[in-house]
Amino acid sequence: MPITVAALRETADGERRVAITPEVAKKLRGKDVRVLLERGAGAAAGFPDETYADVEFADADSVLAQADIFACVLPPDDSVWPRLREGAVVVGQLRPYGAGARIAAMGQRGLTAFALELLPRTTRAQAMDVLSSQAAVAGYRAMLIAAEASPKFFPMLTTAAGTIRPSRVLVIGAGVAGLQAVATARRLGAQTEGYDVRPETREQVESLGAKFIELGVSAAGSGGYARELTAEERQAQQQALAEHLKNVDVVVTTAAVPGRPSPKIVTRAMVDGMKPGALIVDLAAEGGGNCELTQPGQRVEHRGVVILGPLNLPAGAPLHASEMMARNIYNFVELLISGGALTPDFNDELVAKSCVTRNGEAQFQA
Repeated sequence: MPITVAALRETADGERRVAITPEVAKKLRGKDVRVLLERGAGAAAGFPDETYADVEFADADSVLAQADIFACVLPPDDSVWPRLREGAVVVGQLRPYGAGARIAAMGQRGLTAFALELLPRTTRAQAMDVLSSQAAVAGYRAMLIAAEASPKFFPMLTTAAGTIRPSRVLVIGAGVAGLQAVATARRLGAQTEGYDVRPETREQVESLGAKFIELGVSAAGSGGYARELTAEERQAQQQALAEHLKNVDVVVTTAAVPGRPSPKIVTRAMVDGMKPGALIVDLAAEGGGNCELTQPGQRVEHRGVVILGPLNLPAGAPLHASEMMARNIYNFVELLISGGALTPDFNDELVAKSCVTRNGEAQFQA
């Protein structure tokens, strides 16, 4: 019997993505892998059942009972784990940090599970890097939300009623999401600036046509992430940033570290100093936010400044976000299959470091 790769319709609140797209289903079938989906699994992402060629559909219970590899965008409801057959493999974003109960539930069923968020940030892993692919979507959408919510035009406009000056936009954090936000702000015509405590990001920000602002703090870390600032560095950063924010129209914050609370960069005092009508879009809201006043999923108004804390932004562009994530999943699944058999090589660091349970044994300390 061929290996069966399966997926369900996602059930998280507001989630519209799907783990297997028609493109990836075709690639799997080309490797003699059977693809089994819940009916309507891709409909919310823009992929109705008829767009999948040579794919089987069934109800959720039947899909789970037959899955050798179960792919997911986000962790499903806990009722899914006991319905998977013992020994099945789970691949997707499993949000393992602080998820001891979820990992235990997968272990009790004897599952082998891979959380793609744990992949090392290496060149070889880039094709499987769900954090990067979905961050690109989030950065793009964050800037569109900012343009929609701002009371000002982004570009300079010359009209019969006079000239409208461009908005001044600052993006804090120059990772994948931040750089995509910078690029989008530039396309929209804003006067765009970028800031990151890692000095090596200057070239990337400037290559997009934005200005890199200097606040006198450098915190280059390992693995592509910034190290934690000392108390003195944080104070110096905050003083310089507070002064800069007084003249900014829109701030998009993107600083996040997996498994840790989002660093607080924009304080209440900084918001107090911003001009009325200014806007903050906090892309790090799911981790508590980069702004002290952020309320995840809410709109907050403070002294004339609006702070937005949108959640799960990639789900708002589900078709392209699904295409990117499904390719990430496919590239990882290729590591698990050899000669038509399910044979993950735990000597491969990509396999080993992303594993949270192996045959029911916990491999990750939540």
